[in-house]
Amino acid sequence: MKRTYKFRLYPTASQQATFTQWLISCRLLYNTALAERKEAWETQKRSVTYGEQTSQLKDAKKANPLLKTVHSQVLQDVLRRLDKIFKNFFRRIKKGEKAGYPRFKGKYRYDSFTYPQSGFVLDYQKKKLRLSKIGCITIILHRPIPAEGEIKTCTINRDVDHWYACFSVALPNPDPESQRDIQKAVGVDVGLKSLLTLNNGDTIDNPRWLRHSEKKLAIEQRKKDRKVKGSCNRHKQNMKVARVHRKIRNQRKDFHHKLSRKLVNSYDLIVYEKLTITNMVKNHHLAKSISDAGWGQLMRFTEYKAEEAGTLVEYVSAYNTTQLCSRCGKLVPKTLATRIHRCPYCGLVLARDYNSAITVLHRSTHYLEARSSSGQELPVEPG
Repeated sequence: MKRTYKFRLYPTASQQATFTQWLISCRLLYNTALAERKEAWETQKRSVTYGEQTSQLKDAKKANPLLKTVHSQVLQDVLRRLDKIFKNFFRRIKKGEKAGYPRFKGKYRYDSFTYPQSGFVLDYQKKKLRLSKIGCITIILHRPIPAEGEIKTCTINRDVDHWYACFSVALPNPDPESQRDIQKAVGVDVGLKSLLTLNNGDTIDNPRWLRHSEKKLAIEQRKKDRKVKGSCNRHKQNMKVARVHRKIRNQRKDFHHKLSRKLVNSYDLIVYEKLTITNMVKNHHLAKSISDAGWGQLMRFTEYKAEEAGTLVEYVSAYNTTQLCSRCGKLVPKTLATRIHRCPYCGLVLARDYNSAITVLHRSTHYLEARSSSGQELPVEPG
């Protein structure tokens, strides 16, 4: 399996200038290669391959001396990235999905470059990262990379005014025998009022990081709107707005990491609804709140942590989970404003989300198999 380890970099002023220049050069190469592919198809109905464009790198370096300062494999990875984007574009066309033709990268829309094989050395003792053609950079190794892991690639990423090194590490696949026996299972209903409701009635409050920072964000955005477009002051203000967004993003990510770790450590089986979030955010009344909650990110974090811990994560159909009674299974229609489930057939009265979480757990095939083999209801500890 592959995992990505992300560490903060503290480059010097000259190293930051080199990073920025490399990003400019990579963006220029990307846009040039994209224009070549676009023109070849429009004029000759011919697809340009990755191999063809790689063979032209030597001539491109002669035409643009700045490309000579960039590591050769970094330039090759730019073309490989574009080739992968086109393959995904054609794959979506074949499947009949919304394709989305590859777009040219704007001035501040290209924020990373990758050493795909070599050109980087990580010094654990000195806490330095040595990059070919750049030098040694201070790196904060806040957690160790497993000794059995093999570092495959190193990506330098710009996040507003911070720089990060992202290492793609190949790790041994988990031993199938390390899979936990299902002793404790939990059904999870995601929502907006409460971020999570568990089938034992426990709830996790929704922090609403974006909502809490909206006032500050609005102030910074109004300041930006008063600046002249294209001016240095407007660019500086853009950076301030981006820092606010970064803080919100980091708060949400930190909360989801801690919450997913708590779930994985507490339960042997975690059952989520299978949601189509991209369709849900088309509702403009709820789009901001759904994006702020970050359900998809929480599920992804839970999934990869569970894989390492031997915990099972299962996704079940979300169809009518809020409408069905968790006791008798009868359909009890409700509007979105109805927050209490009252079953006229069996008399069950529960919070709407609590009822939904129980229904989610009862739809789990792993839960039903474990319950039938044990012959009794599986215990669920409070979260």
